[in-house]
Amino acid sequence: MKYNILKYFSFLFTLTLISCGGGGGDDGGGSGGGGGGNVINPPGKSTLTAPANNKTCETGTSVSDTQSEVTFTWGASADTNTYDLRITNLNTSVAINKTGVSTTTTKSTLDKGVPYSWYITSKSTASTTTTKSDTWKFYLAGTGVVNYAPFPADLKTPASGSTVTRDGDGKVAFTWDGSDPDTGDTLKYTLYVDTTDGKQTPPAAQTDLTEKTASVALEAATTYYWRVKTSDGINSSYSIVYSFKTQ
Repeated sequence: MKYNILKYFSFLFTLTLISCGGGGGDDGGGSGGGGGGNVINPPGKSTLTAPANNKTCETGTSVSDTQSEVTFTWGASADTNTYDLRITNLNTSVAINKTGVSTTTTKSTLDKGVPYSWYITSKSTASTTTTKSDTWKFYLAGTGVVNYAPFPADLKTPASGSTVTRDGDGKVAFTWDGSDPDTGDTLKYTLYVDTTDGKQTPPAAQTDLTEKTASVALEAATTYYWRVKTSDGINSSYSIVYSFKTQ
């Protein structure tokens, strides 16, 4: 009799373990299912429309002798609530920012006879990620302009604020990109490199370059400043100034 009672309680204990184990499995499955939510996509990349890239004669709507109102348009991007527009005066590097634009077009009043760059940043209220479009350039027409100055060069390397290792000859390679709004112009470049401000007169070997690269012997453990002058034979433009250190 005693043996049967023990056997009975052992049976009940086993049932209890099975019941608890099964319940735990169900909870785990429920938790796994509840953990899945909607996927939040970052905003898509907008495609710029106007002003056209490298356009020489963007006229806009004249509002005075010195300024015109320019209309900017771009394509709608996926998963986007608002757009930010950034317009940069390439002569002065001064930027205009228009934020929270809910449509795919907006206007801005700009100075005539000046080169500009612009791009769009797509934003979503559901994501902290933002997506930047390509950057386009244009020249806002000035009164009686026949030949436009080249776009200021885009400095590539050395990057601003970087530390650069010299090659075996103690030289550093400089690279940049240049373009001109006037078709058929031949561009030449002058590379300024110094320890003062990037505006000191360069040697003859760094003037009237036809390539977009040059190597210059520099001292170690020194801070340098550099910029590029671009000329089409009639007009010239200057890039912004970058600084870097040598090792």
